Amino acid sequence: MSDALVRPREGKMIAGVCAGIADRFGWNANTVRLVFVISCLLPGPQFLLYIALWVLMPKER
Repeated sequence: MSDALVRPREGKMIAGVCAGIADRFGWNANTVRLVFVISCLLPGPQFLLYIALWVLMPKER
């Protein structure tokens, strides 16, 4: 479990947002990805949130 919300350099698929969230909270990255994909079936700003996190989350050093 990480202290900061950062996008990892390894283990990412597209931008590393889901992997960064999973690392931060100690969850499985594939589970976070699956939840995101399922949430895209519901109405809401999921893609905008993903893009915003992509821009705002710093890369891991």
